[in-house]
Amino acid sequence: FHKMRCVVAAEFLLLQLFCPFLFLSIDLSPFDRSRTPLYEFHGAHGGKMVEFAGWSMAVQYRDSHIVSHTHTRQRCSLFDVGHMLQGALSLFTSSSGGILDDLIVTKTDQGYLYVVSNAGCAEKDSAHMKVREFKAAGHDVDVEFLEDSLIALQGPSMVRVLQPGVCDDLGKLTFMTSVLTPVFGIAGCRVTRCGYTGEDGVEISVPSKAVVSLTEKLLANSEVRLAGLGARDSLRLEAGLCLYGNDIDETTTPVEAGLVWTIGKRRRLQRDFPGADVVVPQIKEKTQRKRVGLISAGPPARQHTPILAPGGQIIGEVTSGCPSPCLKQNIAMGYVETCIQ
Repeated sequence: FHKMRCVVAAEFLLLQLFCPFLFLSIDLSPFDRSRTPLYEFHGAHGGKMVEFAGWSMAVQYRDSHIVSHTHTRQRCSLFDVGHMLQGALSLFTSSSGGILDDLIVTKTDQGYLYVVSNAGCAEKDSAHMKVREFKAAGHDVDVEFLEDSLIALQGPSMVRVLQPGVCDDLGKLTFMTSVLTPVFGIAGCRVTRCGYTGEDGVEISVPSKAVVSLTEKLLANSEVRLAGLGARDSLRLEAGLCLYGNDIDETTTPVEAGLVWTIGKRRRLQRDFPGADVVVPQIKEKTQRKRVGLISAGPPARQHTPILAPGGQIIGEVTSGCPSPCLKQNIAMGYVETCIQ
């Protein structure tokens, strides 16, 4: 697929492509990247606003973080993810095998690839992709910009809440597939079966002018509540999902991070992605460190907390940690030396 759609979703860039070596240069300066279209809505609903990756986002609402977390597991919650650039999980890798960004990629029926990347990596991702280098390989690239917002409806009640508002059968919308469909009468929406909470859910790309209306329609259902960044972080950590900048970065390879499954068999054989000369040998050989999940005693382990062996020697470092509302224990993830059993 040599056609890609680059969507400017409110204040962030949705990069719609798949090849890690396919490059695009984009000037982001015309876009206000500090607020999503739901900013005023958050304040009106008791959102506690914090800075996150250059954005003003709600970390929680009138419900506590733990209440929001538990409600997502039991019913469903609505998240503003318009701060993210907008499926299979894929990676941008550097020539040294490090992870430049993790992205959600959806192959669409309309002939383009739809990609969501992290807001904090917007400039880096766009610098990594330069159209002229792709065209130099004899390919053609069609770039289209759209202004959309992105919200996520996550939890076991998602289908019951959303199905009355869409014509398509959500039972046939399998994980990491998407469909263009009106949602509760709002045209121009793309619904993708994915999320980053460990629960069944969807992400809905919606025209920014209609995002408040759609959010209000969803919240009219008693099973839906708003949830902020705090709940989203503990939910993804319970599910063992990485946060870019904490658990993975340019110094981490896909093998060390336990993300080898994102690299297809053909790509491994052909070695046609940046950093393949580093990553592919690591798949067959043992790396010096690996990502692990942890249950910790005492206070919650935070980023950079040393991980100790029973004998007291330092064998690694925590990258993320928090109390788990479901397990009622403190959980974390980090990297340890692979020589330790």
